[in-house]
Amino acid sequence: MIGLWVFREKLRGFYARFDVFINPLIRFVFGLVVFHMLNGNLGAMARLNSSLVEVVLALVCSVLPYGVMVFLAGILLLAHVSSISLEMAMILLVLLLFILILYFGLQPRDSYLLLLTPIFFHLKIPYAIPILVGLSCGLSSAVTVCCGVMLFYVMQYIKQNMGTLSGDTTLGMAEQLMQIVRTLLSNRLMVVMMATCAVGILVVYLIRRLPVNFSWAIAIVAGALTQIGAIFIGDFLFDVSVSMPQLLAGLILSMALAAVYHFFVFAVDYTRTEYVQFEDDDYYYYVKAVPKIAVSLPDVKVQRFNDRRRGDDFDE
Repeated sequence: MIGLWVFREKLRGFYARFDVFINPLIRFVFGLVVFHMLNGNLGAMARLNSSLVEVVLALVCSVLPYGVMVFLAGILLLAHVSSISLEMAMILLVLLLFILILYFGLQPRDSYLLLLTPIFFHLKIPYAIPILVGLSCGLSSAVTVCCGVMLFYVMQYIKQNMGTLSGDTTLGMAEQLMQIVRTLLSNRLMVVMMATCAVGILVVYLIRRLPVNFSWAIAIVAGALTQIGAIFIGDFLFDVSVSMPQLLAGLILSMALAAVYHFFVFAVDYTRTEYVQFEDDDYYYYVKAVPKIAVSLPDVKVQRFNDRRRGDDFDE
């Protein structure tokens, strides 16, 4: 176990020294994954569906804030969808503008969640998002996550109905718009997953802020159980079918990711908890102090022994 703590301290020290280079690299890799996923799922416009475009856009995003990455991803998404269906592109534009209003009005710092949520859903581990967000962000981040869930299912709908959206010319534009809107709003699985994410974030956030020992570990387990309960309730009320093996595998992987995050971010030693009481002119203060786990890196000294004699020792 000591080896893990030493590795943690070395990794944190390495990041502290080279964060100027690591942060752009993280943004570059993140942007490359986002743009590759968009091209791989909706690559309808041939000019933009290339590795060169993905790399160039990722390089631009590596030196700019995450909000720029969201903007460029939205432009790329609209370009692909407009080549499939102009009506669908109009609906998507309205949805993106709605998300933009919520983004600037509620939590502009959590723009990366709009992109990270569809990625986690695409990787079949959607239940990690509510746990990680509940551990690291505020309650308003639930709105950003729900918007990301909506974007994922909209992209899924476009991907599964590409031929229908591009080939249906029997209906007028207004009728096509109404039909697409009705289809999207009737997606019960999307509604259930949005509710599951919102409730999961709420439970994890409230529990991890409680002044009890092992609050983060309890919050991780409670968040996973809450999401299972929300899925079962959604299945009972809305007849939403969810694969049980996929659900259990996703929850196990999500809890493992949350445990790793807990290890690197919130490692404390509850055995050395102290309770402090003091006062001033207006208040009495009761403070619970829990020390962080800190491991001193081993001071390795290498001493060289040179048995070779100098040349002059052999002179006669």
